[in-house]
Amino acid sequence: MVIKRSIGEKVFSVCNILFMILMMVVTLYPFWYVVTCSFSDSAQLIGARGMMMLPKGFSLASYQAVLQNPNILTGYRTTLIVVVIGTTLNVLMTAICAFLLTRKKFALRGVMTYMALFTMYFGGGMIPTYLVVYKWLNLGDSLWALILPGAISTYNMIIMRTNFAEIPESLEESAKIDGANDILILFRIILPLSLPIIAVMVLFYGVAHWNAWFNALLYIRTRAKYPLQLVLREILLMNDTNQMTAGAAASDRFFLGESIRYATIIVATVPILLVYPFIQKYFVTGIMIGAVKG
Repeated sequence: MVIKRSIGEKVFSVCNILFMILMMVVTLYPFWYVVTCSFSDSAQLIGARGMMMLPKGFSLASYQAVLQNPNILTGYRTTLIVVVIGTTLNVLMTAICAFLLTRKKFALRGVMTYMALFTMYFGGGMIPTYLVVYKWLNLGDSLWALILPGAISTYNMIIMRTNFAEIPESLEESAKIDGANDILILFRIILPLSLPIIAVMVLFYGVAHWNAWFNALLYIRTRAKYPLQLVLREILLMNDTNQMTAGAAASDRFFLGESIRYATIIVATVPILLVYPFIQKYFVTGIMIGAVKG
């Protein structure tokens, strides 16, 4: 059966498509502008004005300078360590906590739920947190200071708990009849049936670790342990490009520094963008699970 649309519906569809195209252009152009500037000749880039769709004189000098910077390489190493270990620990601990709060026979289930919700509205503040992490836990200048304090996100835990609660209890009862304990039920039944929500948790925690810089600014003292975002902050906000322009002539250092900042943004952004296509198909499913009921 073919349903004919009215003129108003057709006009609305056209306007909706045009609006979405406009929003797409507005969203993508800043990123495209950074890409074109990073590939532009630094001398011609200074005099460029207005919108720029193509590079002004193609050049890879800025990328060569960025990739030869040892701080960028050590920043990548530190960030990858934190992302891999931190995300793995985050997902594991969040899953264990969410599974525990779905156990109806767990006596402290209600109390722990309210304690977790309390942390969403009230926090200790930066100074008490700093004292706990740096002084009492003795995690100063350690990568664990970037991982352990945020090991569990209450928001993510609630989403995962909602997903676990929707799995039929009959599956767990069958496993218990066969002699499985709670650990086997979690890792052999619950988690394999929750791949969409696990993929969403990996995305949430991974992106958070990749973009994090403030905790590193507080706790990390050794420059060799700086994550990539902290190195990026120095280059962009503090204009620290002297090390990458040391081999250039004095008259070219200022011009090269401009294109280096754009190239640094691309180098720090592209890797995390490549992850999205592999997780996107799970993203909507995982988010809708937490939106159905709380």
